[in-house]
Amino acid sequence: MSLFSSIRMASNTMRADQIALQVIGQNIANAETPGYIREEIVLKPAPIQKLGGLPLGLGVQVAAVIQKLDQFLEERLRASVSDRAGAEVTEETYHQLEGLIGELSDTDLSSDLTRFFSSISEVLNQPESVSARNLVVLQAQTLTQNIRRLHDRVNAIRSDLNKRIDDVADRINRLIEDIRRLNIRIAETEGGDVSQSDAVGLRDQRLQALEELASLIDIRVEEQPSGGVAVYSSGFFLVYEGTSREVTVVRSTDRGLGVSEVRLAETDSPLEVHAGELYGLITARDSVLGSFLDRLNEFTAALINGFNRIHASGQGLSGFTQLTSVEGIADPTVPLNQAGLRFTPQNGSFLIQLLNTRTGAIQTTRVRVNLAGLDNGTTLLDLADQINAIDGLQASIDSLGRLNIQCTGPDQVFSFAEDTSGVLASLGLNTFFTGTGAGDIGINRVLTQDPSKFAASKNGIGIDTETAVALAGFADSPLTEYGGRSINALYDQMISEVTQGAAISRAGAESARTFETTLRGQKLAVSGVNLDEEVVKLIAFQQQFQVSARFIKTLNELIQILVNI
Repeated sequence: MSLFSSIRMASNTMRADQIALQVIGQNIANAETPGYIREEIVLKPAPIQKLGGLPLGLGVQVAAVIQKLDQFLEERLRASVSDRAGAEVTEETYHQLEGLIGELSDTDLSSDLTRFFSSISEVLNQPESVSARNLVVLQAQTLTQNIRRLHDRVNAIRSDLNKRIDDVADRINRLIEDIRRLNIRIAETEGGDVSQSDAVGLRDQRLQALEELASLIDIRVEEQPSGGVAVYSSGFFLVYEGTSREVTVVRSTDRGLGVSEVRLAETDSPLEVHAGELYGLITARDSVLGSFLDRLNEFTAALINGFNRIHASGQGLSGFTQLTSVEGIADPTVPLNQAGLRFTPQNGSFLIQLLNTRTGAIQTTRVRVNLAGLDNGTTLLDLADQINAIDGLQASIDSLGRLNIQCTGPDQVFSFAEDTSGVLASLGLNTFFTGTGAGDIGINRVLTQDPSKFAASKNGIGIDTETAVALAGFADSPLTEYGGRSINALYDQMISEVTQGAAISRAGAESARTFETTLRGQKLAVSGVNLDEEVVKLIAFQQQFQVSARFIKTLNELIQILVNI
């Protein structure tokens, strides 16, 4: 080997050392930079030359500067980020729901229920007191207001989650576009050959974008030979090297609330995610809060219909001279069990008692509700005809399809008893509650205007308190249509499901956080900057550079000697 070849070899070494020192400096400078992946220099022997038939090396050269990255670990980390993000949304929603229910406070629904049914017991102690009956109405107003408030607040949270879904869709589109642009820049920088140096800064940005996208939806990432990546979700590609496909939001209705659904804009296919913030938001909106609303509506409907069926067969301290049903029927010629009533009546009958307040005479008439057959069942018109046939009563149907009953004589009042069909509760005649669910439950205006109409008696106007006894014990009475469960059991089941769901969501979120932390620790060990290691490398390459410089100095002295000979 000539002296000049030796100088060339030393020069190659110094050049490699300079690049290595720059890479080490880059690592040290970014030791605390979030998302930074440690860079590593790849060295290889320089090409050889032959001298007198002998192959002699020319030192070292830099093959590439690459990121120290475990792709399999990155894929697992992205999956754990998706799981954690989705679990945390569910955990947060359950926390908010528990706060709304406030089961451990004095303002929860169970306390309102206790106070309401306790107030009915006061009527048993003071059957002649209108004030005691008014207290029942006031406690019921508090109960119904709190049920409606809980329903509205849960829907408000659902609405907020829906807005977040819209925001997630915008963020997905932004990240998709960022990844697409970075794919192009990385391919241009690396020249389409993955064996060359990585476009380290650009790849860091892309990794961060991919992780952020993974926090929104579950994705699968495949690196392409060009250096770009393909990103898939729900079996559809969102990014493929330099091309991308946006998502869009489609509106629909669920449980009376306008909801958003994220779809792939190009194919109008739903983006069926199984992890990530979007999955958590959809689960929280539809499954957690939606299911709670279903349970709340089931509980409220059972309270309304069950309580009303008992109350409608009772009598208050005073009778009615005129009464209009709360519910109307669009077509009064349709059988009552097919008329679209929220609470469907059944085959049976009820009594109408007509009292002459001057003489004390009572006229009792049974009104039959024939709903046993498939056709030709009793209609609202049929009911009106039967009531019109009673001497002293007149029935009509108004423009809203409501049944109106009134006395024709000045000294007459009427009341109801022994309704086995449930038609009085279905139509809203002599009922206590109005509405069909948690969103519209209320108190019958007849009672708010005249609490004496609270039906505590069973055997006549103001005679006894047998109906009040049944109403006071209604909370624990088994309901056939709900599998023998009582109102209290339905409420306890609703709260139990929330409590259990909250505990499971907390455990799931904590597990997901722990697993992600473990993977981040593994990634830090592989891709993080260890300052001690970098300093050791720095010293090694610095000394190598110094030795190469001294080697060149020695070669230069030899050349000077040869020149001077």
